Amino acid sequence: MELIKQGAEAKIYLVEFGEYFGADLLPKERVIIKHRIPKRYRIREIDEKLRKERTVREARVLHRAKEFGVNCPHVYEVNLRDMVIAMEFIDGKRLKEHLEEVPVEERLSLCREIGRQVGKLHEAGIVHGDLTTSNMILRGGRIYLIDFGLADFDPTLEAQGVDLHLLKRAMESTHYTWFEEGFEAVLEGYAEVRGEERAGEIREKIEEIESRGRYRERSWVG
Repeated sequence: MELIKQGAEAKIYLVEFGEYFGADLLPKERVIIKHRIPKRYRIREIDEKLRKERTVREARVLHRAKEFGVNCPHVYEVNLRDMVIAMEFIDGKRLKEHLEEVPVEERLSLCREIGRQVGKLHEAGIVHGDLTTSNMILRGGRIYLIDFGLADFDPTLEAQGVDLHLLKRAMESTHYTWFEEGFEAVLEGYAEVRGEERAGEIREKIEEIESRGRYRERSWVG
């Protein structure tokens, strides 16, 4: 079992399917094991309740996202005794690096596909909560969304606007030389799934969220 990532809430391991489930005849493919770790500073009962709720929510989010055609990991098992989710390992290339290596036409095509995937996710009434190109994997020509630890069920325009606003900010930080045309392509793909009317509302909401941020900055300076 190989530890590949440790965050504030969970440890992520990469392990062989058969090794984890204890059966030699199972496939040799690798799987992701996500373990929500106990927090010593929290009261034990509260800690267990929070970890259980978040584990169940993430598994349900992934299941519903799959139903709506979102490319995301398949859930193999949910263990509520240890607060563990066993899920598909998406073995591919992170978009964060890949987008910097391809021609403009391919880059914008990939950005439009990002928009379609996010559109399907929002159509399912889910917000990701951490949309960055680091949490997107290209495998077999498909873009997969990963790391749903902050995801939640929220169909409101405000939540969806915040979700895409965070993606825009992340793209501006990581892909600053071309993020404007890239994010415009994201919104084009989003409109293909959700329709021009909803996409227009989302655009307005993003602008409103940005204006709030500018107002706070001016107030702070003042």
